[in-house]
Amino acid sequence: MSLLASPSVSAPRSWLKLLTLGGLSQAEQTLYWLALLSPLWWLLGLQVLLYPAVLIGLLVMAFDLDKLLKGSLPACAWAWLAMAAVMLWTGGLGLLDVGFGFKAVAAQAVTFFKSYCLIFACIALPFWTRLRVQVITRAVAWMATGYLVVIAIEMVMLVLGIGEQGYTPFLAKLIPGDKQSMQVLFANMSLFFGIMLPRTGLYTPDSPILGVAAVCCVLICQGEAQPQLRKLALAGSLLALILSFSRSAWISLPLALLISAAFGSSLARQVSLWGASLFSLLCAVFGLTPSQLIEAPLTIFTQARPDSSGDRELVVRKTLEAWQESPWLGWGIIRGAVRWHTYEVALGSFSTYASVLYLHGIVGFAVFLATLVVTLLDFWKPSRQGNPLARQAFGSLVALYLMCAATPLSWMAIYLWFYFVWLGAVLAETRQEPFSVRSWQELMAGGVPSSRHQQWSGGQW
Repeated sequence: MSLLASPSVSAPRSWLKLLTLGGLSQAEQTLYWLALLSPLWWLLGLQVLLYPAVLIGLLVMAFDLDKLLKGSLPACAWAWLAMAAVMLWTGGLGLLDVGFGFKAVAAQAVTFFKSYCLIFACIALPFWTRLRVQVITRAVAWMATGYLVVIAIEMVMLVLGIGEQGYTPFLAKLIPGDKQSMQVLFANMSLFFGIMLPRTGLYTPDSPILGVAAVCCVLICQGEAQPQLRKLALAGSLLALILSFSRSAWISLPLALLISAAFGSSLARQVSLWGASLFSLLCAVFGLTPSQLIEAPLTIFTQARPDSSGDRELVVRKTLEAWQESPWLGWGIIRGAVRWHTYEVALGSFSTYASVLYLHGIVGFAVFLATLVVTLLDFWKPSRQGNPLARQAFGSLVALYLMCAATPLSWMAIYLWFYFVWLGAVLAETRQEPFSVRSWQELMAGGVPSSRHQQWSGGQW
C-alpha cells in the first residue's frame, strides 16, 4: 500500500518525468544515477571501489565541523563508526602477525572501506547534505525495475547456453582481494528440493546477498508514489527474491512486514497472541515440546538445499572453533579455510555473528551487538509515534539481523549501500515536522521541492 499518491499524466511524458527528476541536490543527483546505472558498474567490475569512493567522498565534501559539534549525527551513526574503529584495530593486530605486505594491507583497506566504514558514511550522509527519502525511493524503484530486464536477459542467455562460467572484469583484476567475489556471474541451474531450477545473483557475487537486497528493495519501494513504477519495482524485487533461492530472505520479508504493521495495530497484537496460543495447542495435541515442533519445518528448510546447509553448518562450526583460540580480540584477518568436497571455503564466510567473533573477538562482538541495538532504538520512538517510514525501517532492520545469520554483513554492505542511505534519510526526516502526505505529493508530482523543503541545516529543514 502506497504512502503517497501521484497525479496521472500522459504515458510517455510521465515516464520521462519519473526518470529525470528536477530540483535535486548534487548528492541526490549523484546517488540517483549511481543506483540507476548499477548494471554498468557490475559489468565493468567497479562496484567494490566505486560505491565506497562515491559515498565516503560525498561525506568528506559535506563535512561541517559546526554540525558535528552540534550533535547532528544520530547515535547509530556513532555506533557504526565505533564498529569500524574496532575492525581497523583488530585488522591492524592481524597484519602485525602476518606482516604488512602490500597485497595484505591493500586487501584489508578495501575490506575496511566497503564494510562498516561504508555503513557509517551512508547513515551519516543525509544529516550533512540534502538527501530526501523520496529521491532515494525513486532511485531504488528504478533499480528494482531494472531487475526485470536483467533477469529476462539472463534467462535468454541460460536457454542459449551463453556465459555459463561468467567472467572477471579487467578492472576487477586490479583490485586487491578475493577475485572470485568480483566475478560477473549470470543465471545458472541449481538444485532446489531435488529439482533443477534457474537461479541468479544479479549484481552480487552470491545469490543470498541478492535475497537480502531484494527484501530491502521491497520494503523501500512500497513508498514509491507512482503506482505503475511501484508495481514494476515490487515485481522486480519479488522476482529477484524468488530466483535468489535465499530461504532466510523468504522468511524475513513477511516477518518485516508483520513487524511494520504491528505498530499501533491492536489486530496485529491479537494475531500474535492467537498465534502463541495455537502454537501451545499444537504442542499439547501432538505431545511435542516446542523445540520438536519447530524441528519439522526446519528440516524442510534445510532439505531444500542440503549441500548448502551442510556447507554452512561446517564452516560456522570451524569458524567458532578457530575463534576459541583467540577469544578476546579475534584473528583480525581471515587465516584459514574449510575443505568442502572439491573446494575450500574461507573461515567466517557464513554467519555475521560467527564472523565477528572470529575476526574481532568478544570485544568486537560486544560493540557489534550494541551497534545493532542502538540502531533499532533510533527507529523505535518515531515508529511508536506513527511515522510510517520509521516503521518500515524498524521491520527491515529486524529482517536484516535475521538474514545476517546466513551471510556476513561486512561482505554484503557494499551491495546494500542504497538501503543504508535510505535508513539515514529516514532518520534525518524524523527530525523534521510531522509526516505530511501533502508535502510528499508536491515533491513527487512536480519533482521540485516546495519552499518549506528548500532550506537544510544539520539534519533540519
